[in-house]
Amino acid sequence: MHWFRDYAQRGISPVTADTGDAMLGAAWLRMLAQSFLCLLFSCVCVGSVTAEDWLRWRGPRGDNTVPSGPQIPVEWGNEKNVVWRADVPGRGHSSPVIVGDLVVLGTADEGAETQGVVAFSRRDGRLLWQTPISQGGFPPVHARNTHASSTAASDGRLLYLSFCHHEKIEVVALDMSGKVVWRVDAGNFRPQAYEYGYAASPTIYRDTLIVTADCDTSAWIRAFRLRDGEQLWVRERPLMLNWGSPIIAELNGRDQLLLSGTKMIASYDPANGAPLWSTPCLTMATCGTCIWEDGLVFASGGYPDAETVAVRADGSGVVWKNKVKCYEQSMLVTGGFVYAFSDQGVFYCWDAKTGEERWKQRLRGPVSSSPLLVGDLILATNEAGTTWVIKANPEKYELVAQNQLGDSGFASAVTVDGQLFMRTSTGDGAGRRESLYCLGLKKQP
Repeated sequence: MHWFRDYAQRGISPVTADTGDAMLGAAWLRMLAQSFLCLLFSCVCVGSVTAEDWLRWRGPRGDNTVPSGPQIPVEWGNEKNVVWRADVPGRGHSSPVIVGDLVVLGTADEGAETQGVVAFSRRDGRLLWQTPISQGGFPPVHARNTHASSTAASDGRLLYLSFCHHEKIEVVALDMSGKVVWRVDAGNFRPQAYEYGYAASPTIYRDTLIVTADCDTSAWIRAFRLRDGEQLWVRERPLMLNWGSPIIAELNGRDQLLLSGTKMIASYDPANGAPLWSTPCLTMATCGTCIWEDGLVFASGGYPDAETVAVRADGSGVVWKNKVKCYEQSMLVTGGFVYAFSDQGVFYCWDAKTGEERWKQRLRGPVSSSPLLVGDLILATNEAGTTWVIKANPEKYELVAQNQLGDSGFASAVTVDGQLFMRTSTGDGAGRRESLYCLGLKKQP
């Protein structure tokens, strides 16, 4: 499986690659035909984008929740309620992004040291295109991290991804046919104390793409114009290692860019990067993304200390905290209650305003993927690929179903129009194979 390497060495995109030995004229005609089809395909995909599409990390609301919609399956397996399954080349923890008929993932071939993007048909799981982005320059990473852990973002016109290689973060924009539109070197990234790799996902605010990178040699937030990649603003951050992803929230009557880690929760103006407020709390390194409700912001981490905290969204202080550790995974908040799946595999429910523990239930860890709320159902997956479907009920723990899919569960599940999309793998070492599943309720004949 060296398709990224082969195409990258030849300097062409798999979308328009001609691997035969045909005459130049025939190849040129084929290239023109393919270009026309790609343009037509791109227009169809953009035209079919809907409000329900999953266009970024944490979904349309930015909090991994879908309050209503078609019924999702609560039971599944390698065969049960499987609409389709597709082989995913390479390895990655990038979660799916859904744009019209496209299901998009970042992925990497660790042996060939290549990174790239793949797109599947949402209808039937066909591989539609695959585009190499970089080759070589892979940094050391933690055994549980990958070289494609960042989730894509989209404005419905272009796809935006960030990759770490050659001691930098590269941001790339692709059209819906997989053609690279622009690419920029966003900034340096070379951790020294802990060489664990990169993981933060970009987010979109109006006409800008916001990218973060925190480590002990350089730390920054940068915003790039969506249409051409021009840098619009930059904000320096404390020189500490951190993997949290930025998110935009409307709080206290204004838009705020929230980011946890480096021993604080910080808020910035997403229009220009100006600091709004920060509250000392948490620990050095977090991986999860902030959540918010009713003027409070919640986050958890991390390393070297364990803490979950609620702070006021104006910087006026900590409201409550505890010693629960949700290091890599994000949490959920809904209806005045916070739900969290800890590293140790314990599921918690707390009162959002007071931090009072309403209940807890020991399941099984370790945990890396983030829980998903669909209606009143929470889907919580551990690293072994086991998913518990739990009622969002503050009165008691209420299990609906327990399901197994593959051998791993690092990427977070997403949902669109009653279907679930889950990236998983089976096997280990040379025999490891990644899959993308589309799960849905099958109509009875």
